[in-house]
Amino acid sequence: MPQARSSGLGNLWRNFPLRSEHKWLNWLLLIVPVAFFLHLRHAPPLWVFTTAALGIIPLAGVLGEATEALAARMGPTLGGILNATMGNATELIIAFFALRAGHVEVVKASLSGSIIGNLLLVLGLAVLWGGIGRDSQKFSRATAGTNSTMLFIAVVALIMPAVFDLTVYGNLKQQNPHLENLSLWTSGVLILIYLVSFVFVLKTHKRLFQPDHGVELHEGHVSVRRALISLVSATVLIGFLSEMLVGEIDAVTKSIGMTELFVGVIVVAIIGNAAEHSSAIMVARRNQMDLAMTIAVGSSTQIALFVAPVLVFLSVLIGNPMSLVFTGLEIAAIVMSVLIVEMISYDGETNWFEGAELLAVYIILALAFFFVPG
Repeated sequence: MPQARSSGLGNLWRNFPLRSEHKWLNWLLLIVPVAFFLHLRHAPPLWVFTTAALGIIPLAGVLGEATEALAARMGPTLGGILNATMGNATELIIAFFALRAGHVEVVKASLSGSIIGNLLLVLGLAVLWGGIGRDSQKFSRATAGTNSTMLFIAVVALIMPAVFDLTVYGNLKQQNPHLENLSLWTSGVLILIYLVSFVFVLKTHKRLFQPDHGVELHEGHVSVRRALISLVSATVLIGFLSEMLVGEIDAVTKSIGMTELFVGVIVVAIIGNAAEHSSAIMVARRNQMDLAMTIAVGSSTQIALFVAPVLVFLSVLIGNPMSLVFTGLEIAAIVMSVLIVEMISYDGETNWFEGAELLAVYIILALAFFFVPG
């Protein structure tokens, strides 16, 4: 009887829709019910905020794995589109609830923080950890070059509304009908070039972007039904936890003295990308630097060319219009992040010291955002 009971529990766990391939994410799942309990008991805001934030991390990992499993069944074209579209679903969900609650500046800060964090923190850790014990790690210059070019396009889109505001009105007013129209049209162009990139990557030049790993890890033993259940379950729970997280932002920022800018750029950005962070670091350690670069730089590209423009349109529908005018500090941080990644990746290889350099830049920028007065 004990063996039968143990076997039954084992089968139940193997079929559990929120089970991840990574043990550390499975342990973090225990925090999800704790977050709901604290929220229902009206616990101190910092406790609710912290547990909700930690609970989102494993669910984001499950969401990513379910997306990969479905993509494996859909073929390279549709699977690639699904992976690219759902790659930043967690950030999109958190941002939606933040917009609905009126935290427009937190949303914009989280977008810039995701771009900066992926380029400096994620890539820096991947290059550092993957490079230890190796002279260098090589990757495709074609892939890195394409992503870098698209990031520069995004930088232009992020800079021009601010330049327009400064040259026409003399300051960063953030709210203006002309700026909102400029942001909407710019967002439309970004989404268009993002869609065109699918044709380039998945059709006309797909030989340059053949993955050196893939979704084989999930393809053999994860059914479409289970992947769909995992996808829906994780998305719903992320939605609830995001609403709890956003609901405590005001109280938390006041109680511990952090600004909304720092919370968005550093805290919320790390939460939304944590599961993805671990994937890039692990594949880099396995000497798959091509994949690590794709995860880190490609995620920043998706944030800039897809997530940010979609949120601009969503903000209008919600009734809290969001422009693409970022603060001068955010713009400078994004530009410097793109430039240093381009400098490090131009030769098609990296070493551990370059990872340390990326992390040093990230820490300097994080300190700058931390000391911005509220």
